[in-house]
Amino acid sequence: MASREQQLINEPERIRALSHPLRLRLLDILGERGELTATQCAELTGESVASCSFHLRMLEKYGFIERAEARGREKPWRTVSRGGYATEVDPEVPGSVQATAELARLTFQQRAQGLWAAVERLGDEPPEWIGATRLMGGSFWATAEEAAEVADQIQELLGRFEERDDPALRPEGARRVRVMSTIHSEPPAPSGA
Repeated sequence: MASREQQLINEPERIRALSHPLRLRLLDILGERGELTATQCAELTGESVASCSFHLRMLEKYGFIERAEARGREKPWRTVSRGGYATEVDPEVPGSVQATAELARLTFQQRAQGLWAAVERLGDEPPEWIGATRLMGGSFWATAEEAAEVADQIQELLGRFEERDDPALRPEGARRVRVMSTIHSEPPAPSGA
């Protein structure tokens, strides 16, 4: 279930449009920083302005970002949805499963790189942030409906912090915190197991 400000995407063409590492990074930094020009995106990503401009236009073409109000000669971009996006697989739509799988692979690869970087710098963090950094995992037996309910509850919990995208509403000492979660089933056990 998408949060109130998330875009729910289930069209394979739009999902495939996100399946590029730079486009995912651009969405992240626009979500974090608000409005940025292609030049600012290039500085933050280490990519060329031309490459960032191309990928920003692709994100615009598929409805993920839009032009913000011009600031003099600067032409910044911003996300359409402050809450990001959520994908939904539609097995009846050809390509939906494959497009979502590719996007999931790239997203988790990018998030894992961020996790490794965070773990590597833990020794430089203050004790409160060391204590707040968690690697968690678990499993439980559930029906498909119960698993979907757990996913909705996690999304609802994260939604409590959506308003803090506005810098004025952040408490002192707040940092952007990344949460990576997945709910998926294991294959059914063979008969007799």
